[in-house]
Amino acid sequence: MLAKNEAKFINSLKLKKNRESEGLFIAEGVKIVNDLLHSGIKVRQIYSSRNFQLSIFNYHVDVIRIKENELARISSLNSPNEVLAICEIPTYKLVPAQLTDCLSLALDTIQDPGNLGTMIRIADWFGIENIVCSEDTVEVYNSKVIQATMGSISRVKVHYTNLPGFFESVRSGAPDVPVYGAVLDGKSLYESNLAGKGFILIGNESRGISPELLPFVTDKICIPSYGVQTPDQKTGISTAESLNAAIATSIICSEFRRRSRNHVQ
Repeated sequence: MLAKNEAKFINSLKLKKNRESEGLFIAEGVKIVNDLLHSGIKVRQIYSSRNFQLSIFNYHVDVIRIKENELARISSLNSPNEVLAICEIPTYKLVPAQLTDCLSLALDTIQDPGNLGTMIRIADWFGIENIVCSEDTVEVYNSKVIQATMGSISRVKVHYTNLPGFFESVRSGAPDVPVYGAVLDGKSLYESNLAGKGFILIGNESRGISPELLPFVTDKICIPSYGVQTPDQKTGISTAESLNAAIATSIICSEFRRRSRNHVQ
């Protein structure tokens, strides 16, 4: 049975200020919880419905069996997914010099939780281990972000920092490291020189890359549109103005990895 105070505490973690003060976050779903159990992130407690079976013999995690209606009381989902875990927020040290010999994502003021979660999942798929976010990017331990990662949060390190200061530090220590900025007036991704290291900078969903970050961009890139370029006479609409930020990130990362695999620089 789920105690009233216990339910109250778990529900309090749905607020960012409480997650930060307690150093804890909520994860839900069979795949996400299992991925976290196999990661370096510490799972402190698990609440599961009676029908859920979890192999945790070597994880030393307390499992509390609760009824489905009790799980619904603490879940953030419209349809609770059998299991909910309370996890400790990991601490990652951001050292700019350690990211100069690999490919990383840099996210500027991403606001949509679904976008951030999907970008983390994309980074995981393409073997990108670090994402550096501006301080005003949506919080990674928001429940919607966690759900959208589908477990990739357990394998990708997400850092928050002052991005102009971060890129200034990168430039002073390794001036030749490229920063690829995704902008509408950039050179076609497929015609650009893409190195196997550096930073892919993705801007805000509606405003793009912040003006204070543009001076750090060494290579402006874009995904060319192959849609209708002239407005329709009836609707006045031509092609889509831009791509969703997460979709654009996926296409860009795919091309970087394709080039790297084929040794094309």
